Amino acid sequence: MVRALVVEKAEDGSTSAGVQDLEMDRFPQGDVTVAVEYSTLNYKDGLCIGPGGGLVRTYPHVPGIDFAGTVESSNDDRYSPGDRVILTGWRVGEVHWGGYAEKARVSGDWLVPLPEGLTTRQAMAVGTAGFTAMLAVNALEAHGLIPRHGPVLVTGAAGGVGSVATAILSSLGFEVVGVSGRPEATDYITGMGASRVIDRSELAETVKRPLEAETWAGCVDAVGGSMLARVLGQMNYGASVAAVGLAGGAQLPCTVIPFLLRGVNLLGIDSVMKPYDDRVRAWNRIASDLPMERLEEMVVPATLEDLPQLGADILKGQVRGRVVVDVNA
Repeated sequence: MVRALVVEKAEDGSTSAGVQDLEMDRFPQGDVTVAVEYSTLNYKDGLCIGPGGGLVRTYPHVPGIDFAGTVESSNDDRYSPGDRVILTGWRVGEVHWGGYAEKARVSGDWLVPLPEGLTTRQAMAVGTAGFTAMLAVNALEAHGLIPRHGPVLVTGAAGGVGSVATAILSSLGFEVVGVSGRPEATDYITGMGASRVIDRSELAETVKRPLEAETWAGCVDAVGGSMLARVLGQMNYGASVAAVGLAGGAQLPCTVIPFLLRGVNLLGIDSVMKPYDDRVRAWNRIASDLPMERLEEMVVPATLEDLPQLGADILKGQVRGRVVVDVNA
């Protein structure tokens, strides 16, 4: 029997989530079986756990878009029993059963090896959020960002992506300015390496002017909406914004003026379908460039039983840092 968090749907359309014992023959097909050690909590997980089931299509369902653990059995030549692996993305936890269970059965194409120097717990402290943050930093650097260009803005700086982006950028020598709507998180954000924190109210509203003073050499944006529109008008000439989220909305109420008159770049960051080689490169860089002492400061430990409440909390913006779920606890 395998302990798992299972989301079920009633005839009236309501959903509920609770820990159950499952037979392995109920798990979906896959050529690699992993003994899961840790998972984590992302906004998508909150949607899948919460009322209505969010992104889930069929029930019953085991959520968890990330996990790390040890290969138990494999029909894929790339993986052998005992190998340590990570999974993020590929719609696992949404369409395919995910990491909120003691075991997972998945395609070998979806796995990457755990980098040397990184534990499975640390990998899940990073998770999709930190992996996305690393992809964003890679994209900004590929478009020319270097520390001497000036301050880099990180919106949603107390969240998962923002926390890791701040820690990585500051460790690379960038001046980081965080944006947050939670005054109580200021010390946490500066502890991640930000030089200062701006209240989100300063950037939350659009202005009539399409361009403001050139202020930011780069930006990792997890908010979208009117804040992203405002930030685009404040970017330095030729600077780039890496867009990773839409916590503030999917609409973008801006003009093309920042792109035409300042050559600003808006870079879309997708972590779900990222090719294997890009994944390995990003994970290896996380192992070398993310300060592990700062990563540990982000961690909020949890068990499978804690997830229904934590799923509700993350949808309300009440989760700080990175929740690490010990699925065997």
